[in-house]
Amino acid sequence: MMDTTTTLIIILLSIGCVQGVIYGGILLKSTKENAQANRLLATILFFLSYRLLVQILRLFGLGRYDIWYYFMLDFSWIHGPLLYFYLKSHIAPNFKFQKKDLLHFIPFVVQIGFSIFVRLQNLYWEGSRESLSWLGYWGYVVWMNLSTIYFVASILIIIYTTKAQRLMKSTDLKAAISSGNMDWLKRVLMAFKVYFSLVLGILLVDFIFINNARFTSYFYFTQFYYYPFFIGIAGLTYWLGLEGYKRKDFKNLKARISNEELAQLTLIEKELELTMKKNKWFKDPELTLSVLASKMNIKPYLLTKCLNTVKQKKFADYINQLRVEELQLLLQRPENSKYTLLSLAYEAGFNSKSSFNRAVKKHLGISPSELKTSF
Repeated sequence: MMDTTTTLIIILLSIGCVQGVIYGGILLKSTKENAQANRLLATILFFLSYRLLVQILRLFGLGRYDIWYYFMLDFSWIHGPLLYFYLKSHIAPNFKFQKKDLLHFIPFVVQIGFSIFVRLQNLYWEGSRESLSWLGYWGYVVWMNLSTIYFVASILIIIYTTKAQRLMKSTDLKAAISSGNMDWLKRVLMAFKVYFSLVLGILLVDFIFINNARFTSYFYFTQFYYYPFFIGIAGLTYWLGLEGYKRKDFKNLKARISNEELAQLTLIEKELELTMKKNKWFKDPELTLSVLASKMNIKPYLLTKCLNTVKQKKFADYINQLRVEELQLLLQRPENSKYTLLSLAYEAGFNSKSSFNRAVKKHLGISPSELKTSF
């Protein structure tokens, strides 16, 4: 008869496990946008769910030195590389694995090989250290009695999420991801990095201070943090599955243009920023996209594509944002305190009170009256 705590742990782990399997299956079959990214996310969810399933079975008494013990391996060293390639598949929708990419999965292969080797030592164990080889004995101690697996897994996830975050900071690559997808990817990387940094910190404190203080090499982490750790994994899996499913069809605006066209649009975007700062054409209330394109001596469709792809904004939203920023500058000048807010809005380029109100609410998240009192 299971106690209440064990039953509760099984329920929590099962929720995360089932969520990962269901949404992983849905993502795996996705054939619309981001097919490669969805397959990689599905793989991450399957591996996380598998690890939760192993722990659930152990709570039911399966996998503890029985026949299942030799099959229930830990595959945690694959999560870091998968997260990294998940990001790359968003940055480059046509991304395909190359031979050199397989090098990133060497730790995963090592983990499988060493896990099998260590578990096979139980076939030779006769109750004494001498019944095992030197490598067999110390391999078992390091692998099973210490937090080696979790320690290395945490380091790998921290390394690869950091590597992915650095990749996202590239200007050209940032332009290749839609704003909604950019925010989502940042949250995924940060969630894994923060969580496993916390786990790594606990492991180090546990090993350096607690284990040594008790003069024991036993995996002390198991006794206090083991199940909270897996409950956290279940939470990550649940959240990742649900949010990943919502974003499975996010359209990547750069997926349909070449690198040469991307470079051209990036140059147009830089020219647009410079000319708007210098000439302030947005202050013309009658400004249209075709008029602005004519002033910049470019084709209107290129300006539209630049705004949609690089700026990820519609023309009206882009112009109104500049007008709101100009209005904020006007409000900061003491000599303008005698003017009404609406008159300053017209000075910034707005052509009606309603468009002004909508723009302030959309771009600043406050009402026009709150805007004036903030200065």
